[in-house]
Amino acid sequence: MSATQKPAPLPPVPASYETALEELERLVAAMEGQQLPLEQLLAAYKRGAELLAYCRGQLQAIEQQVKVLDSEGGSTEEEES
Repeated sequence: MSATQKPAPLPPVPASYETALEELERLVAAMEGQQLPLEQLLAAYKRGAELLAYCRGQLQAIEQQVKVLDSEGGSTEEEES
């Protein structure tokens, strides 16, 4: 990298799980269409990996909250029947 080149700005953090999933789906469609030049394909792959990690993290956080709520409630649907 020369002194005049600046690194590319980092993509923004998704506003929500849903927006991350939408962007990920668009990237996958573009990559599957095989119309991206090699450099863009690599960038799309990297962004997709970031989005996937974000989505997994969001799902794990929600799963943990559900487990906490379940343990605090102390009952299951089967017990209520």
